[in-house]
Amino acid sequence: MIRGGRNYVVSAPAFSNDCKKLLVCISNTVCIFSTTTALQITSLEGHTAPVTSVIVDNASASNNNNILCFCWTASLDGTIKYWDFFSSVPHLLKSINIRFPIFNMVIPSITTKTSKSSSSSSNEVFAYLSVKDVRKQQKDGPQQIEFGKIVKCNLTKSRLSGGVVLKETKKPVVINVSPNGKYIGIRVKRKIHIWKVPEAEADRVTIKKISLCHTKNISVLAFHPTQRIVAAGDVTGRILLWRGFGDRTFSDGNRLTNENAMDEDEEKPGVRGDDDADSCTTWHWHPSKVNLLSFSEDGAYLYSGGNEGVLVVWQLDTGKKKFLPRIGSPLLHLTFSSDPLLSSISCSDNQIHMLKMPSMDILKSISGIKPACPLPENYEGSCSGVAFDYASGLVALRTENYCLQLYSLFNDREVSTALIHFKFIIRLASSMSNIYIGYFKSIEAEIFSFQVRVCERNYQPGDEITVTVNVVAFSLDGSIMGTSEEKISEDGIGGLVCLKFWIKLPNEDFTLSTIIYEPHRDAGISAIAFHPNRRMAVSSSHGGDFKIWVCKDEIEQKDEALHKPRWTCHAVGSYKKKAMTSAAFSADGSVLAVAAENVVTLWDPENNVLVGVIGQSPAPISSLTFVGNSDYLVTASPGSKPELSIWSLSNMSLSWSWKLNVEAVATSTELSYFAVLSLVPESKKCRETILEGRDGVILLFNITDPVPVAIWSVTKAKGGSLAFLKPDSSLEDLPADSQALLTYINSDHEFVVFDPYGKETNELIVTHKEGLIASEETGHYGYSSLYGELPDLDTKRNQIEWNPSVPSERPWETIFNGPSHNLPPLTKLCSAFLESLLEKRAAVVE
Repeated sequence: MIRGGRNYVVSAPAFSNDCKKLLVCISNTVCIFSTTTALQITSLEGHTAPVTSVIVDNASASNNNNILCFCWTASLDGTIKYWDFFSSVPHLLKSINIRFPIFNMVIPSITTKTSKSSSSSSNEVFAYLSVKDVRKQQKDGPQQIEFGKIVKCNLTKSRLSGGVVLKETKKPVVINVSPNGKYIGIRVKRKIHIWKVPEAEADRVTIKKISLCHTKNISVLAFHPTQRIVAAGDVTGRILLWRGFGDRTFSDGNRLTNENAMDEDEEKPGVRGDDDADSCTTWHWHPSKVNLLSFSEDGAYLYSGGNEGVLVVWQLDTGKKKFLPRIGSPLLHLTFSSDPLLSSISCSDNQIHMLKMPSMDILKSISGIKPACPLPENYEGSCSGVAFDYASGLVALRTENYCLQLYSLFNDREVSTALIHFKFIIRLASSMSNIYIGYFKSIEAEIFSFQVRVCERNYQPGDEITVTVNVVAFSLDGSIMGTSEEKISEDGIGGLVCLKFWIKLPNEDFTLSTIIYEPHRDAGISAIAFHPNRRMAVSSSHGGDFKIWVCKDEIEQKDEALHKPRWTCHAVGSYKKKAMTSAAFSADGSVLAVAAENVVTLWDPENNVLVGVIGQSPAPISSLTFVGNSDYLVTASPGSKPELSIWSLSNMSLSWSWKLNVEAVATSTELSYFAVLSLVPESKKCRETILEGRDGVILLFNITDPVPVAIWSVTKAKGGSLAFLKPDSSLEDLPADSQALLTYINSDHEFVVFDPYGKETNELIVTHKEGLIASEETGHYGYSSLYGELPDLDTKRNQIEWNPSVPSERPWETIFNGPSHNLPPLTKLCSAFLESLLEKRAAVVE
């Protein structure tokens, strides 16, 4: 079983003391990457819930010639663990269970290499934790409410400091610590709360606190490395700097009384009310919320970043600013290492870039799967922006910057080769067709980044989405890809639909072959499907027609320029001017099935001849597909009357059906079973009981049996995808004898790849068939599937009281009476019939 698609940027990473490793919190583990190659070296495994904080013990490097590698981790499972990750096989040295989910952790004494504990009379190490707790409501009875609180933990004695609660909040918050380890702070709505860490730490010691106020909600804060300066960013894009904070509260008491009186009489520009600060300065450049604030190591500059993807460098003394190259996505975390030439920046597109300072050149990137891209609010068409390559185990996902990311499900990383680090990024925007290929060099190897740009427009993070890639499809061998993009019109003006074919040539990856503007007049494309054996494709349209496209394989050499294959229209078809909502080829390519609203039309793709029409679904069909090499067809209809139907093409009739709200259907090209991702209605009690709060199920069917072979419950099924993949014998995490692999991607692009018939499926949440099937309504059969249900009859009119049956004296008159499906087998009927005709003789004993 392979799990992947995890979030790399949920919390800030941490560099090792030798700057050769980067520790990243990923789900329940901490993955350790090489800063030279950006490849994963090892991982810290032991937590049972997501890891929220990782802190490298910098104090351990100050007193050792050989730099050691120790770190602390905190998790939502309520544990704190201490690790030695110096070798390739990490070792767990200590584990502390505080019994509260930990959302954030800071350890002031090991923040810098100059350990405070060395100068302190106590050698104990303390951590400050942001945890979640529950309390019972007094008025409403036993109902519990959740809240957050800041507590103190003695890591040396492996216990919480009893009775020490710095503050309670409505929900857990992020704790920030100053680089010198003297202050910690949190932000709660429009206030900043700052505590001074005692120089002599103990379980019970007085901790001084101040609060600074603002007029807007604060989104991020940062401390100056040496001076009493704190910076905060708000949701409107403003940056505030309080200088000299805590001069009254945090003073050591040696200042004269008259000096304190003079300070109180002085003006405090920008400071609100009685806040303990000398001044407050406001800077404003970011148009929206500030996500990132960090001071340089010398304290001369302040770095800020937001949703626009630009890192701004502010000169602290003058307020002057300069801008570093656009990263391309909203910025979240900026992490500095002990090497002044190396840092990392985390972006919201699930990427961590290694940066060369101070030029901010990208050296390497750790790329996870891209997050789901939301559709525009005014978009009304269909969208299936996920496609699977059955042969290679790749998935194509649309992203916000008009791109498609090709991600390897088997290797859990963005597609790249081990030697030259190829990155496939196919840029799909709107109208121009120039191809741009850029090259950039890394420290050790040359990296080629291929970008096929089809629009002159540059994507700006946070801008309104005007172009969407609504359909993506691969050919069976993965050598051809088709995409459909739609530029959203404004008040009915400016809309544009483009159909594009991409060819995978040797050593050239995917290259744009053909662009067709408005392939179905002004109507959007609902589906793209490829012929299994030849270069033929079909595109269906909501406008009421479908078109068959063929590729001219001739490649001409003219003026030393290679002309790529071009696609042309082979045929056009329609059925009663109905919207064509889906299309699929049979396994041998001899039949083309196109959904025309509620019916399925069958065509000869070579001659473009209608050969048959089957079915009448209660709602328009959203997807259809053939099951392997069989003559069965699967259709799914959403809406108020959802239905999953299996049609037999041999007798042109319905085989069986279920009332299921189908989100995705997956079929195997070689096997006779298929899988369905179905949403569970919120009104169903089974969501809370049988499914344990999960909102979807995966059902595995055999085409001839309406009873599922297996059922798995899943989360985040709305917007999820399902597909079968060809097994890769080189993978160690999967059984070698698998006939096919099933992969599920949820709405957050987290995925799992497993053998549906393997023993490892027991690790998934398996649902009892009886409980789920009983909660679903049986589908229509026979007459009702074609013409609807008959009106209910009055059963009370001729109601007869039931009496127990008595054996008849003449059984041969009633033995064959009754429905045929209720009669016993013929062998039993014949023996019973013959016995009823023959007379029995009494046994004679001689």
